[in-house]
Amino acid sequence: MLNTIERRREIVLQTEQHGKVSVKDLSEQFEVSTVTIRYDLNELNKRGLIVRSRGGAVTSNRLTKELSIREKQKDNYRVKQLLALKVASLINDGDSIIIDSGTTTEEVAHCLAAKEDLVVMTNGLNVANELARLDNCDVYMTGGKLRHKSMSFHDSHAEERIQSFNFNKVILGVDSIDIKTGISTYFEPEAKLNRVMCKSTQQIIVVTDSSKFGRSALHSILPLEDIDILVTDNKIPKDFIELFAKLNVELHLVETD
Repeated sequence: MLNTIERRREIVLQTEQHGKVSVKDLSEQFEVSTVTIRYDLNELNKRGLIVRSRGGAVTSNRLTKELSIREKQKDNYRVKQLLALKVASLINDGDSIIIDSGTTTEEVAHCLAAKEDLVVMTNGLNVANELARLDNCDVYMTGGKLRHKSMSFHDSHAEERIQSFNFNKVILGVDSIDIKTGISTYFEPEAKLNRVMCKSTQQIIVVTDSSKFGRSALHSILPLEDIDILVTDNKIPKDFIELFAKLNVELHLVETD
C-alpha cells in the first residue's frame, strides 16, 4: 500500500491525466476510506495542486484556469474568424439576437456589417464596442456588474434586462463541451446568465472551436440536446458528430485546413 505522500502524488497525476477524479473511485483504488481521500483532496486543494469539486476534484490548470480576454483573443484566432463568418451567415435581416460575451462572439459581431435592421443585446463590453461601429442595428447592453477579466456584465439586473425582451436567436460562446455534462463554463454567474439568455430566445446557436470539446468546467449551462445549431471546425471528435446527429442538432463544420 502506498504511503500518504505517494498516494497524493498519484492522485495529482491521475487528476492531470483524466481531468477529474472521484472520492469513491480513489477510495476503492487505494483501499483507504473515503474520509482519508477527502482529507487528501482538501490538502492538495490548499496547495493549489488540484481544485476540489463535488464528489471529487478537477485539475487546477486545464479545467479551472480561465484565460483573460486578451489571452483568448490570441488563441486560435484564424479559426474564430472562419467560425464567425459561418455564424453571421445564419443571421437574417431583421433578426433580434443576443450575443454572448467572448472573443469568438466578438468576431461574429464584426461580421454583421452586411445585415440590415438588427436588434442586438450583449453582455460583452468588447462585443458592444464592435457593434457600435455598425449603422445597421440597434444595440442594447444588459448592464449589471462588470467582470474585468472577461469584460462582461452579470448579476440579477442583467438577467432581468434580458427577460424583458423576446429574441429570435442567441449566439453563445462556450468554454467547454462534454458528452455527459453538456456545455459548461468557469464562472457561475456567467452560467446563470447564459441560461437566462437561452430561455429568452427561440433558437440557440452555439459557436466554439474544436479545442473545447471533451472538456468540462465546473458550472453547467445546458445539455447538448437543447442546442439548435452548433458551429465548429472540422476537427471535432467523431463521437460528437454521431451524437449531434442523434440529437437532431444542426451541425455546421467549418474547414480549417
